[in-house]
Amino acid sequence: MKSELQPIPGLRCHFGGAVGELLRAVTGQWLLVAPKANPAMLEMFADRDMVPYRDMVPWAGEFAGKYLTSAVQVLRATGDARLRAWIAEFVAHFVRLQDDDGYLGPWPAGCHLTGAAPNVHGGRVTWDAWGHYHVMLGLLLWHDEMADAASADAALGDEALAAACRIGDLLCALFLGAPEVRLVDTGSTEMNLAPVHALAMLHARTGEPRYLALAEQIVGEFAAQGPGGPLAGDYLRQALEGREFFEMPKPRWESLHPIMGLVELYWLTGNAGYREAFERIWWSIVRHDRHNNGGFSSGEKATGNPYDPGAIETCCTIAWLAMSVEMLKLTGDPTIADEIEMSTLNSVLGMHATSGRWATYNTPSDGARFASAHHIVFQARAGSPELNCCSVNSPRGLGMLSDWAVMARDSEIALNYYGPAQLRVPLEPGLEVVITETTGYPVDGNVRIEVTPTRPAEFALRLRIPGWSLHTTVSVNGEPVAGTPAESGTYLTLSRRWEAGDTIELVLDMGLRFWEGQRECAGLTSVYRGPLLLAYDTRYNRDLHTTGKLVAYGGDPGQTTAARLQIPAIDAASLGAAVCSAGRAAWDDWLPPMLLLEARTQDGRTVRLCGFASAGQTGTLYRSWLDVL
Repeated sequence: MKSELQPIPGLRCHFGGAVGELLRAVTGQWLLVAPKANPAMLEMFADRDMVPYRDMVPWAGEFAGKYLTSAVQVLRATGDARLRAWIAEFVAHFVRLQDDDGYLGPWPAGCHLTGAAPNVHGGRVTWDAWGHYHVMLGLLLWHDEMADAASADAALGDEALAAACRIGDLLCALFLGAPEVRLVDTGSTEMNLAPVHALAMLHARTGEPRYLALAEQIVGEFAAQGPGGPLAGDYLRQALEGREFFEMPKPRWESLHPIMGLVELYWLTGNAGYREAFERIWWSIVRHDRHNNGGFSSGEKATGNPYDPGAIETCCTIAWLAMSVEMLKLTGDPTIADEIEMSTLNSVLGMHATSGRWATYNTPSDGARFASAHHIVFQARAGSPELNCCSVNSPRGLGMLSDWAVMARDSEIALNYYGPAQLRVPLEPGLEVVITETTGYPVDGNVRIEVTPTRPAEFALRLRIPGWSLHTTVSVNGEPVAGTPAESGTYLTLSRRWEAGDTIELVLDMGLRFWEGQRECAGLTSVYRGPLLLAYDTRYNRDLHTTGKLVAYGGDPGQTTAARLQIPAIDAASLGAAVCSAGRAAWDDWLPPMLLLEARTQDGRTVRLCGFASAGQTGTLYRSWLDVL
């Protein structure tokens, strides 16, 4: 089966603006330094059989794989030569730590992929298969990245693929066709069934039938029952029966990874049930569990309540973005790209320090932001003081830009990302199309797009018209495009003979939008300007916080209850009346917000709202659920 939209092999990207700055910061301050600053990331694999055993969290085996996946995807979004060279060195060292039978985890002999280990506290099982899934994913992405490179680099990719195949062979040797030894019986099934996704990917690259057979066997284990009830999430059957994701037996965020195996299997088998179940689960999360900032999860799982103040974990949002990219490929629906954009420009940018040095565990709608290394410090160990599930995973949210910013459908180009950027698209042999965007978006709705093919050529360029842009105009070389204003929530297709110097002017409607809260957020409102969620941050309203106007607030990083600031009610009619340019006020001359709006309170005072990604970045308290009149 063929996807509706495909990421573009060989795409070269350069992102400007806040997104580009953060990509460069994360590369220099985290990806290039994390393994040597936290050498246990790899050393735990080297000394797995040494006594005394390392004291590790059950998911310790995921750190290297998640790091590799993030690094490769950021490389795709930047082309950074330093990062490319470092990943090659990292992978070469990592694969040397693989056992002869294919095992590439941190647990000692006798415990491999069994779910048990001698040094896990509290009797919890290990997430060993989960760790191998992330290792396989990172290795496969590195292989794919190297596949179109020079022959020497392609050999590095082949080495990574061979290591992934050895893991697949080990999984097949242990579990394929062995009803007495099932993967589902290793416990922690939301996690340990995730290899279904990587096995399907591995089959797609090798054609090895055993990998496909085991992947489908694992799907059968989704519905496994034990004496106490369901052993796993039963995602396929229950989705097809119409059950919401939060109602399923295993609605934790990790389940999104085995669920992504369903869409990968759809590509391979054409089984329409796999596709239908995947789509139903995706829409269920949008309806019931995607928060106002584009983040997913409440206390690390789906609860059926987007107002739930439980932690919006970084790993959960990254998994949601990865699932959404698959949904966009599957359906070609531009409203999916709207969702990805909202999550990226609000939650993903907001979860990172502007320095790129750290990311959060929880990026709440209301509250404060803490570095994950402080918030979930219990995961830190000797040799890995900064490693936790989120620190290695967060850069992937930025790297996935290379998957969705611009995509292809046959000979058509679909442009999803708006912002300062240059995207070099290899459309066909001998034809490259350079798309250059000059814009202040997402603050400004005016986007100038230069289309420069290496030779004059006829092709279709499809522009995403966001669902929130109610009045969109488009012109090509100064001439209005017939049929515009363009329809919201669609692609506008421009089919013509393109030549160097052709220019598109896209004007998006940046009018304000409102989401009225319910349940825990009853009586409150979220306000959006274009794709950006607005937030009240005490940093930009210091004059209103000099007389103790806060309700009780606990500064404990482990607190998940949203902090509620007592702020005056905002007059909705005054919102957007004035936009403060970054850097013009004393408080932002060295760390400017992406966007700053002025509004008026009911009693006539001035209130400033910033873009959500900028809120709380200096340690101040903020709110995005507001009192709006």
